[in-house]
Amino acid sequence: MLSDMIKATFKDAAQKLTGHQKRDFMAKVAEDYFGGSARKTETVLGWNRDSVQLGLHERRSGIVCVDNYQARGRHKSEEILAPLEMDIRSLVDVQAQADPKFQSTFLYARISARAVREALICEKGYDESQLPSRQTIGAILNRLGYRLKKHKKSNP
Repeated sequence: MLSDMIKATFKDAAQKLTGHQKRDFMAKVAEDYFGGSARKTETVLGWNRDSVQLGLHERRSGIVCVDNYQARGRHKSEEILAPLEMDIRSLVDVQAQADPKFQSTFLYARISARAVREALICEKGYDESQLPSRQTIGAILNRLGYRLKKHKKSNP
């Protein structure tokens, strides 16, 4: 039906497009060469049948679906628990100090991530199940501009 060169050209063109433009191109190819069949288009060209089908619907209705890429993935803990950032700052600012040599803009926290997590539970009234793990609290502290000091072990 289609030569390998034409298939490669279609695939290359589709790969360079994104979003509704890509779906529109895929739907146009499906209409012109495969009778509007998303299943045949998937079999011959290897394109996602659902994307081709959505492109066909968009062409028929004239309504373009908006892609919401920002809603994908896992959101940061500070975004999920809105007051968490303020509460962490109120706990850590008391214990933070600037770099003595002023070589960086980071504040060094003299408190561990585990201690911050425990203080959030005890002092700020958070439930243990709703708080992120100790490692995540450490990552949040880093994102907020704090660096945790390494505690040196004393030799006995």
